[in-house]
Amino acid sequence: MIHVVLHDAKDTVAVAVVEGIKAGTDLTGWVMDDDRTLTVKAMQDIPIGHKVALADMAVGDTVYKYGIDIGKVVAPITAGDHAHVHNIKTKRW
Repeated sequence: MIHVVLHDAKDTVAVAVVEGIKAGTDLTGWVMDDDRTLTVKAMQDIPIGHKVALADMAVGDTVYKYGIDIGKVVAPITAGDHAHVHNIKTKRW
């Protein structure tokens, strides 16, 4: 079962495509650009449509989704964490 989807191999987050992801779940992710899968353990509950971190990221790191820069880390993120407005912000301001 595919739980999360990402477009580009350099993406550091993936999008939850199923409901009810609970902390501790072993997630299977599909990398669309090269049709392969990866795995990450959910460290927190992840709502459908929200992002899950694929790697540990430090404050100031760039976050990639769809192969592009979508913002910067403003609070430390561990692989498997819920990645959202509480730990990622735009670089515009």
